[in-house]
Amino acid sequence: MGAVEASRTRTVTTSWARALVVLLIVIALDQLTKALVNHSLAVGEQRTVIPGVVKFLHAQNKGVAFNFLGNGGAPVIVVTLLALAALLGYFVRNPSRPLLWLPTGLLLGGALGNLLDRVRQGYVTDFITFPHFPSFNVADTAITFGVVILVLVLERGGRTA
Repeated sequence: MGAVEASRTRTVTTSWARALVVLLIVIALDQLTKALVNHSLAVGEQRTVIPGVVKFLHAQNKGVAFNFLGNGGAPVIVVTLLALAALLGYFVRNPSRPLLWLPTGLLLGGALGNLLDRVRQGYVTDFITFPHFPSFNVADTAITFGVVILVLVLERGGRTA
């Protein structure tokens, strides 16, 4: 194995490891916060965190983002799995692309965090609420930031600076 190939192998291995670490952190934080909400707030109960800005409201979301497709059930799971497969397929083909590991870890971790809820409970626990905005959770936040970062990474192309 030549020096260039060895360097690429290290880069690919590092990218996979980083994506996995981000994925595991997102799932852990997501599941921990949802467990805390499930044990400390009844469904529909709310607590003010920052008056007029943020409150925790225990909600059960059977749809996708912001309860879209409210009773999605199996179709929501299938669409989620297809989107994850497409993202993973892209990452498999481009693991050395600069920073691609970050949105990959965020998106996979967020989607899997919510998918765990759907499979286990039939709904996703949402709890963070801003005025005039639907409730969401840590997984949703990771997905949102993951999409934004993915767009930036793709727009940036292969440039490293």
